[in-house]
Amino acid sequence: MEQDGITSTDTPDSESQKFLVYAAEHEYVGIARFLLGDGVDINAGYGDYGNALQVASHKGCVHFINFMLEKGANVNAQGGQHGNALEAAIWGGHEHIVELLLDNGAVIDKPYGSILPAASSSGHVGIVKILIHKGADVNKHCGLHGNALYAASAGGHEQIVRLLLDKGAKVDAPYGNALQAAASTGRESIVKVLLDKGADVNADCGMFGGALYSASSGGHKVIVKLLLEKGADVNGPGGMHGSALQVASLQGF
Repeated sequence: MEQDGITSTDTPDSESQKFLVYAAEHEYVGIARFLLGDGVDINAGYGDYGNALQVASHKGCVHFINFMLEKGANVNAQGGQHGNALEAAIWGGHEHIVELLLDNGAVIDKPYGSILPAASSSGHVGIVKILIHKGADVNKHCGLHGNALYAASAGGHEQIVRLLLDKGAKVDAPYGNALQAAASTGRESIVKVLLDKGADVNADCGMFGGALYSASSGGHKVIVKLLLEKGADVNGPGGMHGSALQVASLQGF
């Protein structure tokens, strides 16, 4: 570009942003320095990639992240498939990046949701511990992943389920029933943990039915037996396909 006398300001904004995201993906600090010096918006996103800081956080490029933060990148900027830099680091499984972003002002709990359910869904125990230590609300709801206990139960992450319960997670919290999630995905050991902690075996989960309905729908016979032994109402609330018996029949179990 320099040889041809072209600067980033001569290119469309979307192209300049693409160059910066490319630099982040490959940790090319020199290219990023050139682009920023030529006026490219440090917080600009590029499609599903989000902004450069998010890309670097997902890739675990600590040197590039430090450079971007020194240049004034907004650590809480939203956009892209990962939402923000902190969530990108979580899905990348980079504990040291999570700590770095938190130390630089990344927000865990926002008015519209928490980052903890995403971490719980991803299965990264170390990151969940970091977020809780930094003050994450274990019962806060996030639209996409429900609450943290629901996300961990659905994902089959028993260690995280136990950790959340030990830290005060409500076993029957609204906006996502953990027992129903574990039953629907066949997580027998997690179902046992939740029942031992007093989960309501007959909780009505609306169109998803209760735990018995969900286990019957998935053909999880051992969990069905366990729920019935714990007092599940065989004729209790069902989901969109009727009762537990109806959905089991419909699915051929």
